[in-house]
Amino acid sequence: MDILSNLGEINWLAVVTATFAAFFLGGLWYSKKLFGTRWMLEIGLTEDSIYSSGMARTFGTTFVLQFIAATALAVFLGTDSSWMNGLQSGLLIGFLWVATAYGTTYLFEQRSLCLFMINAGYNVVLFAVMGTILGAWH
Repeated sequence: MDILSNLGEINWLAVVTATFAAFFLGGLWYSKKLFGTRWMLEIGLTEDSIYSSGMARTFGTTFVLQFIAATALAVFLGTDSSWMNGLQSGLLIGFLWVATAYGTTYLFEQRSLCLFMINAGYNVVLFAVMGTILGAWH
């Protein structure tokens, strides 16, 4: 894999779109409509503590990190991918790399299975969505 040549061939509009999709998914996933209430309970946060922690910095940094992840995934997929290849790669990355890394950490930190399912599940869906976008729109 020639990373530098792949960087030059990236569809940056697709990367930005995947970044916004990841950001939107995170907002939905950790909202009260889905898993936000249980997530806050599991990690011991309240709405007041979250909103008093400098949300502009948190959201801004999150967006940059999602952009980096989308860029790395675009390089990994290359320009010959399809939406199906992107979806499959995203699922494999989410399950086999990210979720297993969370699992190992959560076992040693003695965190709950529920918190693992929320956080690892988000990343599995996140990489599947980003992979699909990047694979389809290269």
